[in-house]
Amino acid sequence: MAKARREIKEKLKLIDVVIELVDARLPQSSRNPLIDELAQQKPRLMLLNKADLADPAETERWRAFFKRTGAEVLAINAQTGAGVKNIAPACKTLASALYQKWEQKGMKPRPLRAIILGIPNVGKSTLINRLVNKRQAKVGDRPGVTKQQQWIKVKQELELLDTPGILWPKFDDQEVGLRLAATGAIKDELLDYGDVAAYALRYLAAEYPDLLEARYGIERNSEEDDIVPLFEAIGKKRGCIVRGGLVDFDKTAELILRELRSGTIGKVTLEKAEHEAL
Repeated sequence: MAKARREIKEKLKLIDVVIELVDARLPQSSRNPLIDELAQQKPRLMLLNKADLADPAETERWRAFFKRTGAEVLAINAQTGAGVKNIAPACKTLASALYQKWEQKGMKPRPLRAIILGIPNVGKSTLINRLVNKRQAKVGDRPGVTKQQQWIKVKQELELLDTPGILWPKFDDQEVGLRLAATGAIKDELLDYGDVAAYALRYLAAEYPDLLEARYGIERNSEEDDIVPLFEAIGKKRGCIVRGGLVDFDKTAELILRELRSGTIGKVTLEKAEHEAL
């Protein structure tokens, strides 16, 4: 972590535009607080990745929120390529002052140099491969696949510096950790599936009860604090049963998280933009 931070600071003097990649399902929690420090005053393009899995209305609210901070914001899906074609034009717009400087000095424009920053498993390697239309960056469905920095050309427009994902060493807010765990940003072997699934299920019951009912055919009493009956109902509906007819809570928890992460439950955003604006 410390080594990656030092390397990024060394490279930033070569960078024209900082591209920050976050998860559209938890845009604030999937930001690394160190990126603001590392990016300094560089023009910033923020990409809300995995927008296909997020609540579209919430994504629009988050776009408006981040634009008020001075960043250019795009909602994308690196997996399918949706919105990716807008990245290079957005970088050019952000670097307009640099182009003017080159023109005034009579210099021929060179490809813009951009750095892609983000926490592990947010989709950086998938995005790069989509941009260059080939498998240049290693891709995996687990955090920490990118191990070292590499420069990658995107046609004649951009030169991208890929970097390993940076995750801060501790969470000041436990709920941030739970949100990240629910989406798979933290390695599964470090999690308690039951705790994370319980958090996700409680949130879904409060914010997306219609999705739960549609997926599992169950209703949730909004005034009920105990999440166990909801766990049991889902386990029974989906056949997560052990000997004696009891619900297998571990299997049920795994099911809930898998279906949340894949979007099978529906389009869900795990934090609200209006809460950040307060």
